[in-house]
Amino acid sequence: MAKCTDPVVGKILAGWRYDISGLAPEMCGDYEAHLAECAFCHSRQRLHRGIDIGLMALASASMVVFLLAYGVIRHFHPRHAFLLEIGALGGFLLSMLLWLLVAVATPAPLVVKDVAMFGARVGLEKLPDEIRDRIPEDLRLKISGPS
Repeated sequence: MAKCTDPVVGKILAGWRYDISGLAPEMCGDYEAHLAECAFCHSRQRLHRGIDIGLMALASASMVVFLLAYGVIRHFHPRHAFLLEIGALGGFLLSMLLWLLVAVATPAPLVVKDVAMFGARVGLEKLPDEIRDRIPEDLRLKISGPS
């Protein structure tokens, strides 16, 4: 496995979990350049973002399952239904809390936003000219702008 090209910068980025989204723009330059040239740090950044998005997806699936369990309990009225309902709602709330913690503590929402903007940009390019001209100019600039 390849090593980091600049161990000092690599250790700083590793301490931040390869998250430079909260830094001031003038401070990001060196770190962005390092991530662009160092394959090791770039792969680690992708791994961390994959884990973050995976945690959000897992928490979302967990919320759906707990809500489904609550609905099934309400429909069939088993013995001790109240305790089961409390457990299902508690699981839903815990899953929601975990989702919010991951969303706030990591740059995963920014990564998802960037992917969505890229998809919108590609979709906008594929539209026929007559349809593209009907889209308001400010929206077209927002979609095609840097991001």
